[in-house]
Amino acid sequence: MNEKRFWVGFNLVKGIGAVRLQGLLDHFGDLALAWQAPADALQAAGLSTKLAERVIQVRSDVDLENLIEQINKQGIEILTWDDLLYPPRLKQIDQPPPILYLRGTLKSEDTWAVAVVGTRRVSTYGRQVAEEIGSFLAANGVTVVSGLARGVDSIAHQSALKAGGRTIAVLGCGVDRIYPPEHTQLAEKIMASGAILSDYAIGTPPDASNFPPRNRIISGLSMATVVVEAGETSGALITAQFAIDQGREVFAVPGNILALQSKGTNRLIAQGARPLLSVRDLLDVLNLTRVTEQRESRRVLPGDDTEIKLMSVLTQEPLHMDEIQIQTGLPIELVSATLVMMELKGLVRQVGGMNYIAIRDEQAQYKA
Repeated sequence: MNEKRFWVGFNLVKGIGAVRLQGLLDHFGDLALAWQAPADALQAAGLSTKLAERVIQVRSDVDLENLIEQINKQGIEILTWDDLLYPPRLKQIDQPPPILYLRGTLKSEDTWAVAVVGTRRVSTYGRQVAEEIGSFLAANGVTVVSGLARGVDSIAHQSALKAGGRTIAVLGCGVDRIYPPEHTQLAEKIMASGAILSDYAIGTPPDASNFPPRNRIISGLSMATVVVEAGETSGALITAQFAIDQGREVFAVPGNILALQSKGTNRLIAQGARPLLSVRDLLDVLNLTRVTEQRESRRVLPGDDTEIKLMSVLTQEPLHMDEIQIQTGLPIELVSATLVMMELKGLVRQVGGMNYIAIRDEQAQYKA
């Protein structure tokens, strides 16, 4: 945890995201040295004068040990790129968030996740569809991801919970501040049967500007995004665009052409999104018809000769991709592509710097 306090520290510096943090890691080797560096060294690492001064200001204002103590007391877990707990699908997106704050539990089965999002001003039709989608996905072993907002989001979460499934809520504020406040009880239920995540530091208020960026985490955690209802300026359309940018599937529920809540979804369909005509479309298109069997078998069974060969050289000790290539004699492009698929299946995990370990037996789940 000591090292993580520096990730938390840089997370407090406005203007330092994934790219600049990676630059600091590349330059200094670890964030402890970067956090303690003088202004000129920070500038040599690529920070502007203003940003270097901002780091020093935050460094003088914040007691990181005290902050970590507060985080621990609230039962909040800190995940960074280097953590085995960090969601592998999210890690695949461009510039994944360097740090996540977690309340609840992530499991390996959350790799099979679908985002269900939509308008806050949901219609009776939209409510019915959101309930059906959330319930059906959860009943079929698929984790439902959404944003805890009023309307479609909360309906999707509630439906997944009622069906006995898992659900993840991504917040546009600190995980210690539930927004909207009337969803506090729902948030408690989600934490008991899933997780609440945010890349915003504890204490961060739910400012309007926070919500569009958090939507890329919702889509990044998910195999696909389903937009149930959305007006022409709905934030759900931002989530859909992030999903498209991330190479993920986008489904939209068609609606009444005269209804304001359906203008956004109908336009998505016109632009190429898959129309969701039946909830079973999700399972068929995403090959999720045998999720439970896939979850069980993927823990112990490599899928082909290439995976078998890679597993033969991987252990619980980190091994760099280049060394894996040398030991297996396979083309580096094949090694790289296969490792990505194996990570999704839960057979291996990247532990930083293109180093991989095998996941076997009790290690298959993030947490028991």
